Amino acid sequence: MAPLLIVQDKHQQLRAEQLAAQYGFTLATVLPDDEQFYLCLDEQGLSLKQGNFPRTAVQVNFSEGAAAHRRKFGGGQGQDIAKAIGVSAYKPTVVDATAGLGRDSFVLATLGCRVFAQERQPVVAALLADGLQRAASDPDIADIIARISLQYGSSHELLQPVADPAHKPDVVYLDPMFEHDDKQTAQVKKDMQAFRAVVGQDSDADDLLEKALACARCRVVVKRARKAAPLAGREPSYALTGKANRFDVYALARVQPLAD
Repeated sequence: MAPLLIVQDKHQQLRAEQLAAQYGFTLATVLPDDEQFYLCLDEQGLSLKQGNFPRTAVQVNFSEGAAAHRRKFGGGQGQDIAKAIGVSAYKPTVVDATAGLGRDSFVLATLGCRVFAQERQPVVAALLADGLQRAASDPDIADIIARISLQYGSSHELLQPVADPAHKPDVVYLDPMFEHDDKQTAQVKKDMQAFRAVVGQDSDADDLLEKALACARCRVVVKRARKAAPLAGREPSYALTGKANRFDVYALARVQPLAD
């Protein structure tokens, strides 16, 4: 069943029709009266809501909240993700092949990386596109957003090997949706529980690793739960382990500019 898109601002009707055509949503004017998830388009932008829980909403916002706090106080190149990607004076190009709501893409763009984000789930891609569009008009972060390009589609098809190293991304980053243990799930905010309920699991994520290794020039980085098995059972070159997550690094070459 196609996700419902509710238009609550008559001035957004044309945009709603464009979204419905691009992502396959079903336009509606009446809110569902059950626990169904639906998209809402109003003057605040696009958000994901649930019928009986109107206060639980998922929206991409890079200007405020956790994204803004991490941009200002997140530790810069000292963050594990920055170390895993190989950010230094040289800012590598990164394909974020499982972009989700764009949080890691935004972190990497904040660090100066050029990020090519890919997302196949239509609801998630639409939310991310909306968030990027709104953020592009924020003068405080417009330069960061300009470093992110979003492509709607499956990275299983979008990741294609090329022979010329000059056209390869330096790094391919994978953060597949994985199962969480009961203790960790209880700590997840309600909005993200809603997000996971809609998105589901990336059951075909193992196939992505070989595709990523064939495409990257310097390395592939996979974000995993701290105690999860390596993706596709393939041991990484090394790993950076934090309190909840782990970054598995598959090194192919030094992360540095391509020699002339």
